Amino acid sequence: MRGDARWTLVTGASSGIGVAIARAFAARGRPLVLSARRADRLEALAAELPVPTVVMPADLARPDGPEALVAAVEDRGIVLHTLVNNAGFGLRGRFAALPARDQAEMVAVNVAAPTVLSRLVLPGLIARKSGGLLNVASVVGYLPGPNMAAYYASKAYLLTLSEALYEEARPHGVVVTAVCPGATATEFSARADVGGTKRFTGNVMTAEAVAEAAVAGHLAGRAVVIPGAANRAAVLAARLMPRWLSRKVAARLQG
Repeated sequence: MRGDARWTLVTGASSGIGVAIARAFAARGRPLVLSARRADRLEALAAELPVPTVVMPADLARPDGPEALVAAVEDRGIVLHTLVNNAGFGLRGRFAALPARDQAEMVAVNVAAPTVLSRLVLPGLIARKSGGLLNVASVVGYLPGPNMAAYYASKAYLLTLSEALYEEARPHGVVVTAVCPGATATEFSARADVGGTKRFTGNVMTAEAVAEAAVAGHLAGRAVVIPGAANRAAVLAARLMPRWLSRKVAARLQG
């Protein structure tokens, strides 16, 4: 494994977009490190992929989770070329009613973990002048999110962080991309209890379509990828409408 500079680490690789992104990179011949909490699912995915694959279960909600994951990768002698920050989840409900512990865990996984992982991996990419970060944000990062306030805020953070790092890393030959999918057919909707909302009853993309757009856009050197014409139109509308109106629209979509 030592010396292979094309290894790709995918977090949240046990379901949904993470699985699809892993398959998209595998289709391009990339050896993979798969990480999530559910080791059995990672093993099942690894068994089907046609590339060298290492399974490294990790709990990114733990304060030491990101550091432990990167240390495990380094202990195996794997030199990372690409980091995919995909792990994340959402919670639906009024901010004042949702359990504080659950929201803190969500912020740890959606915000703290990709921040720390990016900080640990990026210096090596810059030193080698190759590779990049692919961060799974969301179209909701362009909106305030009543009824999913902390989740929307977490994706706004990841989008802003990614765009800033794109400018910092680009002079060194490193690409940082934020992919901003809209409603996608994955387990996310069930866990976040949003399956019956207006946002998930219209334009819903497959995880495979999102992943292909994300990987292709990242390899093309793009800073932001918004899969699907309808999602791009929605982002444009969000940018043009007054903030007071975007708040009300988001509240209706997540009501």
